[in-house]
Amino acid sequence: MTGNQDSINEEMAAADQAERDAITQWIEDKIGGSVDEIERVRRWRPIWHVHTTNDGKRRSFIVKGLRAWDSIPFSLDHEMQMTQLLEKHGLPVPHIHGMMEFPKAFVMDWVESDTRDAGLVQQSIELGSSLSPERWTASLEYMEWLAKAHKIPATEFCGAELTLPEGAENVALNYYNRYYKMLEDRDVRDPMMMFFTNWIRRNYPRHRDQPCFVTGDCGQFLHKDDRVVSMIDFEVGHLSDHFYDLACYRGRHPVENMGDVPALYRHYAKHYGEPLDLPVIAFYTVLFLSKAIIAPLLAVLEKHPGGDWVEGMFQVSFIGRRGLEALAEILDVELDDNIALPQAHVSPLQELAIDKLAQEINRLPTSRALPDWQRGVLGSLPVFLRNMARYGAWMEAEDMADATALLGETPADLAAADTMLADFVEQAGPEHDAALTRLFYRRTLRQCLAFAGEGAPEDHLLLMKVDPILNMELEAAE
Repeated sequence: MTGNQDSINEEMAAADQAERDAITQWIEDKIGGSVDEIERVRRWRPIWHVHTTNDGKRRSFIVKGLRAWDSIPFSLDHEMQMTQLLEKHGLPVPHIHGMMEFPKAFVMDWVESDTRDAGLVQQSIELGSSLSPERWTASLEYMEWLAKAHKIPATEFCGAELTLPEGAENVALNYYNRYYKMLEDRDVRDPMMMFFTNWIRRNYPRHRDQPCFVTGDCGQFLHKDDRVVSMIDFEVGHLSDHFYDLACYRGRHPVENMGDVPALYRHYAKHYGEPLDLPVIAFYTVLFLSKAIIAPLLAVLEKHPGGDWVEGMFQVSFIGRRGLEALAEILDVELDDNIALPQAHVSPLQELAIDKLAQEINRLPTSRALPDWQRGVLGSLPVFLRNMARYGAWMEAEDMADATALLGETPADLAAADTMLADFVEQAGPEHDAALTRLFYRRTLRQCLAFAGEGAPEDHLLLMKVDPILNMELEAAE
């Protein structure tokens, strides 16, 4: 190991220890007891699971930190305040003890549960996502709590970071526009995101103008046996139409197995006391999925250390493709999914280099600063590179052909094609919606096929489709 590598490792270990020392001191000073162990959790953001002992009793906490880059349009204080407001109104959420300044993080109770990770795409591919009978029963209870949350007066949540949206356009779009501004602030002109955004701004529901608090990423809760013990993760809680949260459920499934989504919708409607509006949920599915592309799109552009770059790439393609499926149902557009991987292009030198990189990553010693899961995140990079080496030329040629057919001229290269597509989308009216939906769908499907790799089963998570909604049966028994 070189001296430079030694120095980097020492810096990482020192930074990790400084955070652990600060967490230990804060908890022991503010809550009491002694800290026995601190575990770093695999997530997009820094999260620590802290174990303590106080008067002989074991107690655990979660310390939730701040992302290294801007990927949501709200602060950490916002997430803390949303959780505290829900607790004030009697909803089952973790109790928060306060905010630390270093590391910037808030401390809340650990909730004992039959744990169910909210799930990253890569993690779900690795581990799968199952639904036990107990989880299903708890899911029905969660819909009852969700209905109660939606009935809290929206004005309760107004403050420094939320204002009451007025009118149908603001109710539907205030949250999405905050997210999209982050792309504009970074001068990101992604043609698919521009297409989604134009469609969403043209087609918001004009008859829905009553806002309420929505979780923003609905379906995240912990259960013990068949009961909900905690609703979790309100970092993007905001004020919008309550049908947005139901769209989240549809958008998250089946990366997380949510079970019988129509039955959950019916159970929610019974407890909320308002009939379902399926076209509105269909609209918000497109909005939810297109919004969900923005954070990973920003993440793959970042140069900060850490993170999960491959996860970001998976999400941009996988979520984008599903958003286009949801849009195609609304537009009544038939999508061309008869695409298959070609024979892999194999370069012996590239394969040798990628194999060597993978071996070296697997040999890296793990430590508190580099836990096994984080080494696994690094190990996903050579797998990604191998698939790009095998299928990248095919993807680029097909993308160029699609762009040429739409634009009527041949771009110089793929970067030029994306610039020209962005210019085209910027001026395109609804008469081009069908063609653009098909073009971006073919592109994202090819990416998903390449990421999944040769021999991937049809039910591979990267290839799972959004279930239709507009003809959903609403009268079936639960």
